[in-house]
Amino acid sequence: MPLHRLRWLAPGLALLLAAGCASVATTPTAAPEHAAALVQLEQGQAREAAQRLEALANATKGSQRNALLADAAFAWHEAGDDARARTLVAQLDPRKVGGASRARLSLLQAELALAAQQPAGVQAALVGDPATLPAPLQARWYLASGKGLEATGDTFGAAAARARADAGLAGEARDGNRREIERLLSKLDDATLSSRAAALPAGDPLYNFAGRALVRRGLPLPRPFERGENWDFAQRAPAAADGYRPPRKLAVLLPLSGQLATAAGPVRDGLLAGYYAESRARPPITFYDTTGTPAGALAAYAKAVADGNDFVIGPLGRDDVGAVFAQPEVRVSTLALNRGNVAPPPGNIAFSLAPEDDGIAAADYLLAREHRNVLVIGGSDENGRRAVDAFRERLGERGGKVASVVSVSEQPGDVSAQLAQAAAAGADSVFLAVRGPQARALVPQLAMAGFASRTRVAGSQLVSGTGKASEDVVLDGIVFPGEAWAARGVAGLPSHSQAAEMLPTARGGAARLFAFGHDAWLITAFLERLVTRTDGELAGATGTLRLDGFGNVVRQPQWSIFSGGVAVPLAGSGH
Repeated sequence: MPLHRLRWLAPGLALLLAAGCASVATTPTAAPEHAAALVQLEQGQAREAAQRLEALANATKGSQRNALLADAAFAWHEAGDDARARTLVAQLDPRKVGGASRARLSLLQAELALAAQQPAGVQAALVGDPATLPAPLQARWYLASGKGLEATGDTFGAAAARARADAGLAGEARDGNRREIERLLSKLDDATLSSRAAALPAGDPLYNFAGRALVRRGLPLPRPFERGENWDFAQRAPAAADGYRPPRKLAVLLPLSGQLATAAGPVRDGLLAGYYAESRARPPITFYDTTGTPAGALAAYAKAVADGNDFVIGPLGRDDVGAVFAQPEVRVSTLALNRGNVAPPPGNIAFSLAPEDDGIAAADYLLAREHRNVLVIGGSDENGRRAVDAFRERLGERGGKVASVVSVSEQPGDVSAQLAQAAAAGADSVFLAVRGPQARALVPQLAMAGFASRTRVAGSQLVSGTGKASEDVVLDGIVFPGEAWAARGVAGLPSHSQAAEMLPTARGGAARLFAFGHDAWLITAFLERLVTRTDGELAGATGTLRLDGFGNVVRQPQWSIFSGGVAVPLAGSGH
């Protein structure tokens, strides 16, 4: 418990209790002992605090006894003895309990209702002011409220309550709560989500969550995200009419040596292609070698800061990003080129071409077309597993289900029996998280199982190992999320075919990383537009780019389809 809270609690609790309810009386001798027991409770000595509070209650008469019994009951609950807690609650008059003691009693009764599988009673139990409680208990209050509201069918209200809990949570508890908010919002149709988000007042903690859900569905924001004071563009030159406002001095952190150097080459060349395509004033740019290690990334970041750069692009590796974002203070705003295990700190962003993005995009594509019972075929490699996991989670959040999951190796073999079982189970579509050669081996088996005429969607790795129309014609009809640059061209870049003729780093599988590097420059140069405007989207080489309110770049891909053995833009796909 923070020391400032301990200093406040002991001398101030008597005043707090007296102010909470007019019927609560305090005595000069009881209040200090009561306060000391509550300090024990907050320090994690729940059983000792419960015994002490109960003893004080037994030695006290009048209204103060009710507050002591309420706090003793809560302490027994914290100690894991709910039977004793219920016994004490039965002995008190809640009408004579006020202030923080009343809030603790309310939280206790709400959590007991949930434990008894009676969520409908939660809202009635939650009376009093949660603001009188420490932040962790306030979070529990709102979590209990969220569970109760969801049980009564108030999905949006449940999400709003959980959003209020967010500030008091950390680590896995916070991550899990955020997933629950996303799950709740995913149950809302587009019109309801849009109207309810627009009605939220400024500063409401749910707005950024609702806005992120809108962005992921490709829907407009009613107003810019709540961004606090974490972004400072004052040092940059004034913005142009189109929002162009690059930093003054730009650092790029890439693994120019080491195992990731091969991947860094296309990213570097794509970034420079976008940089030199800009005819207006550009910032000086310096590349720093991270060597592809967390330690190297931290050293490169420190050097970039020391050199006076006011914006950083990179690093590229997942562990490297985690190391930079885990620092006590990320002093210079950074556009990380991967999704690390640490969320972007305020004033920083992350951009990635993660397999999870493919899974989410594919699930949304199928759900938009009313396909809710999906056969999933995934490769046994890490990319395939990550795409499948994200697909399953997203599909489930939005009310769909996976009919069956078939895992295949590089040589898929005969899986026809599993495919036939999925067809018999009513699978109405297929998600393929596999590479091109695997897909070519699977398509005939899918046809034999009756899936030839059903919607088939793949991840972007489908194009890996393709390129010969005579072989790839078997893939005709499969839809996948690709890059806008390859499908229809992007302003400021030569066509994909022209670039491939000139640069090895723009050919084959490297072309995707080339487009990624180009978009890293685009985001950097137009960052203020992305952060501050409701229409702040960019037509990038990898797709349509927007921010989600939590420091992540959301990419709406260009959907393509194989036709005649060649990948072409999908008709009617705006992005």
